[in-house]
Amino acid sequence: MSSPRKVAVIGAGPMGLAVAYELARSGDSVTVFERDARIGGMTAAVDFGGVQIERYYHFVCGPDETTFAWLRDFGLADRLKWVDTHMGFYFRGQLYDWGHPLALLRFPGLNLVEKARYALHVMRAKGVRDWRPYDAFSATEWLQRSIGQHAYDVMWKPLFHYKFYEHQDSLSAAWLGTRIQRVARSRKSIFQERLGYLEGGSEVLIAAVARRIGELGGRIALAAAVQEIVSTPDAQGRERVSGVRVAGELQPFDQVVSTIPLPYVARLVPALPARERQQIEAIRNVGVVCVLLKLKRPFTRNFWTNINDPRIEIPGLIEYSNLNPLGATIVYAPFYMPQGHPKYQRPFPEFVQETIAAMQVMRPDWDPSEVVDSMASRYEFAQTVCSPGFHEALPPMRSALPGLFLADTSHYYPEDRSINESMRLGQQLAGLARAARTLQE
Repeated sequence: MSSPRKVAVIGAGPMGLAVAYELARSGDSVTVFERDARIGGMTAAVDFGGVQIERYYHFVCGPDETTFAWLRDFGLADRLKWVDTHMGFYFRGQLYDWGHPLALLRFPGLNLVEKARYALHVMRAKGVRDWRPYDAFSATEWLQRSIGQHAYDVMWKPLFHYKFYEHQDSLSAAWLGTRIQRVARSRKSIFQERLGYLEGGSEVLIAAVARRIGELGGRIALAAAVQEIVSTPDAQGRERVSGVRVAGELQPFDQVVSTIPLPYVARLVPALPARERQQIEAIRNVGVVCVLLKLKRPFTRNFWTNINDPRIEIPGLIEYSNLNPLGATIVYAPFYMPQGHPKYQRPFPEFVQETIAAMQVMRPDWDPSEVVDSMASRYEFAQTVCSPGFHEALPPMRSALPGLFLADTSHYYPEDRSINESMRLGQQLAGLARAARTLQE
């Protein structure tokens, strides 16, 4: 059995906590460094006028096997609740039902041939077992070929535009396909969508993992931003990781595992190999400003409503309380865009007002006095732009700098962003760290 090692984990989101838990239970001395004053990362909850809720929406799908396993391991399986949910599509002034065959047949925006091609496209995507060949071409090309130009313009182009803007045609078909497949495989039947949520929110699972890390002798340091990942020459003169600098103090570690956004890592590691630095710098991300509204009563019956209307610059609304009955009506409105977009740095109240104005367009009978409370959050690296060939473009999770391991949400590729993928990847990172240590011994 290998001797215990001191391991620093950077980031106390789900991925970082998964790494720390896996390594702590194998006997390592683990310290998690988190620059925020709380754990959770993008799953962290806030008090929204008396409602404890995550700043960014999360939900569970049928294929999320890693999540199910962790819930069982931590005695939380009974916290997972499944709900028959509904989807809508606001198209040029009218709200339509969406997400099942009858809704597709009734939708006036496509002709019969386009509807048949659209249905066939979803069915084919649901059955794909290996998405690697789809990494070679763009989602735009794939969709236009599968459903036709007009159907693409109606169903997908506005969603891509108001999430990626100038990058909208630079998305891998594999990236899109796994998203279609994850939700499609979560359905109760072809006529009924079914999604899940954790009673008490994602923080129930996150807090349980954090407690277990502590019980295993690990430590979570909050408000502790890592300033540098330090390396020193070994006996052969080769640079290798030797610790981290926090608050000006060097703390020695045998290994460092980073789970924070890759652009931050490039700034923290002076000895990062040039090729890996170039790979990180080539990765593009879009940010998000996510508006939350608390309403007096439901806005629609839908959990998710996609939008295609020239008057509205939001890809969709998520009425989260139609999935998770929180005792209040909660709506999320995500404004995705590149960080350099002129709108990105606007004050939060302007995003709130734009959301309310969009809702008035969608429902002219709706009164803005229905809004009880509002807030917004901004995150710089919300979504990686996963272009064709992205798999080969990613830096390795085991760095060529000995002792350093790194991954962020871009390494989920081609899978969707989710707590499930965070924990799966955390397990993988921990395995890489253990394997590298075994090879050295």
